[in-house]
Amino acid sequence: MSLFAAAAILVAAVAAGAINAVVGSGSLITFPTLLAFGYPPVIANVSNNIGVIPGNLSASYGYRKELAGQRRRLTPLAFASFTGALTGAVALLALPAGVFKLVVPILIIAGCVLVVLQPQLSAWVTRRSKDRAAGAAGAAGDSGDEQKTSPLLLAGVFLTGVYGGYFGAAQGVILVGLLGVFISDSLQRINAGKNVLVTIVNATAAIVFMIFAHVAWLAVGLIAVGSAAGGLIGAKVGRRLPPLALRIIIVIIGLVSAVKLIFFP
Repeated sequence: MSLFAAAAILVAAVAAGAINAVVGSGSLITFPTLLAFGYPPVIANVSNNIGVIPGNLSASYGYRKELAGQRRRLTPLAFASFTGALTGAVALLALPAGVFKLVVPILIIAGCVLVVLQPQLSAWVTRRSKDRAAGAAGAAGDSGDEQKTSPLLLAGVFLTGVYGGYFGAAQGVILVGLLGVFISDSLQRINAGKNVLVTIVNATAAIVFMIFAHVAWLAVGLIAVGSAAGGLIGAKVGRRLPPLALRIIIVIIGLVSAVKLIFFP
């Protein structure tokens, strides 16, 4: 790897970490960057998945106060995320690389669409949470941790885990929507739960990849360092930047990557 490529991957990882702290979907920055420097799509996806885990862990730690009282609720969801991620990771390694090359442009475009729709989705979840908060708080002794977990929510989290284990970009946006539909709680606590589930998905897939897949460890190290630093920067500075500008950057890079995979494989 050239010094220029290493510097570019590191900068992309810092940007992705900052974007994850503000709007999510930072993998739509780092994954195309790895492709641009000649990494095969599957190796780029595997290495990116492992590299972003430090950012996932720091995000979960940052929301530790909002996680209080959610253990009982998150336990079955965590298991659904784990089994889904295991399924997706195994599918990525078991299926021919050509399948990934065929499917991933569609997943990237879907991720870009989710990034564009994320403000409307968050606003809808917030309104729904407010509408249901009074009823949830009205029951004596009822807390978010005591709500029953819907089988539909479990199925949705499992399928999101499959997606995350296979590719993963914008899985957080999907989870926020799912949790907001089925759980009566504040958006901040929903986001905290989402961070934990995304961490479980990425960590589960990473274990599979580290054992059975070829990993570009230098790229992993650069992304890990950059995403961790970017997360800190995003928490302090990124919120001052216009979210629309960040979304435009993500969508442009994502679409360029999809076009490259489709027309210049």
